[in-house]
Amino acid sequence: MRIDILTVVPELLESPLSHSIVGRAIAKGLVEIHVHNLRKYGIGPRRNVDDYSYGGDAGMVLMVEPVFKMIEELKAERSYDEVIYMSPDGEILTQGIANELSLKENIIILCGHYKGIDHRIREHLVTREISIGDYVVSGGEIPAAIVADSIVRLIPGALTDETSALSDSFQDDLLSPPIYTRPAEFNGWKVPDVLLSGNPKLIREWQDKQALERTAALRPNLLNKNI
Repeated sequence: MRIDILTVVPELLESPLSHSIVGRAIAKGLVEIHVHNLRKYGIGPRRNVDDYSYGGDAGMVLMVEPVFKMIEELKAERSYDEVIYMSPDGEILTQGIANELSLKENIIILCGHYKGIDHRIREHLVTREISIGDYVVSGGEIPAAIVADSIVRLIPGALTDETSALSDSFQDDLLSPPIYTRPAEFNGWKVPDVLLSGNPKLIREWQDKQALERTAALRPNLLNKNI
């Protein structure tokens, strides 16, 4: 799999994409992640990539030309399954979307910055818009790193135990059950006896019950959408 990320602040993506599961997946050759500086196609001697918006609204807007040229360059080398724009008004990222994107071969992720991007980019170049929540951050770089992380960890071989991702929250529209590790007792706080029983059937029944109860208490909307 290959992920190309387009940004005006590539430095914001260096650490999140170089360590932990994503970094190991890159080292194993399971995924390629390339970060491209849009200033490569900036306008004029200062490589400007933004300008004032028509209509007089406050804030600078990413221009269409640098984005168009960068995407055109990448598409000349390979085909892409999606050109994703990280936008606060896009569809909310879910585990289902991450699962879907993990099956793609080549993806472009465009990071907005400043006030946003020229709407013609969204109309003619972007195939999908994704948001990480109903709030606004300074740019699309951190959201892009989140999307990349959510995708990469699902690629076979990225996790040491590939079954681990199957028990993550939201995989079956439920929150995950409580998890514990050694010691079995600390400061008088004990691990539930069923988890120490060695009985897979009882453990699974307990986990399923806990998942339902936690989801009902903390995220009832997840249960309601299946009704």
